[in-house]
Amino acid sequence: MSSIRNLVAALCCVPLLALATRLTPEQITEACADADGPAQCGRLIEAMQLKRLPGLAQRNGNVLTVTLYPSGSATFTDVDAGDNARSYSLWDALDPINAVLLYTTTDEATTFTLLLRRSNRRFTLPSEPALSPDRQRLATADFCPTRCTNEIAIWRVSGDNLRKELAWRPAIGDWIDAGIRWEDADTLAIDYTSAGTGEAKVERRLGDPTWTRLPPP
Repeated sequence: MSSIRNLVAALCCVPLLALATRLTPEQITEACADADGPAQCGRLIEAMQLKRLPGLAQRNGNVLTVTLYPSGSATFTDVDAGDNARSYSLWDALDPINAVLLYTTTDEATTFTLLLRRSNRRFTLPSEPALSPDRQRLATADFCPTRCTNEIAIWRVSGDNLRKELAWRPAIGDWIDAGIRWEDADTLAIDYTSAGTGEAKVERRLGDPTWTRLPPP
């Protein structure tokens, strides 16, 4: 999302995973109420999550160190100035797939970095992912006026790999925002806001022919 306001609005539409560390939209709104930008918002969320996830990560100045499992650590270093300013903030733990989610900013763009703790492999996601009930897939919804992919995407989780498997864009391209939740392992529910029709809901089964299917690399 392109702003804190859009980020919080999107999270309000996404159902909570069954993880005790997932912050509510109200907690995010309160934490970021006085933030002067996305990077500071991420750092405020991180401060809350470091307390809720003891031993998972630690902050030392501009360096975030995340504990890998079963052993090792991964470091993420913020760059504060210049054209390539970047920040990483601890956002959540996805224990069912042994992963950590980092909120990442690059200049004014925001994404999420998925860190697989067993292999230290890192993947960039356009928005906060929702984990399927069978733990085999992640789904992302990324809609906004600028700097967004404006699509729903399904990502296959396989061992130490993550790959984009399916993508879908609405026929009417005036979606302002969208949130997603899994109805079951094969069905995605999408709550969206359209500039033309307002709020609405649509479901997409993974076997639906409207998906664009991406071959393995």
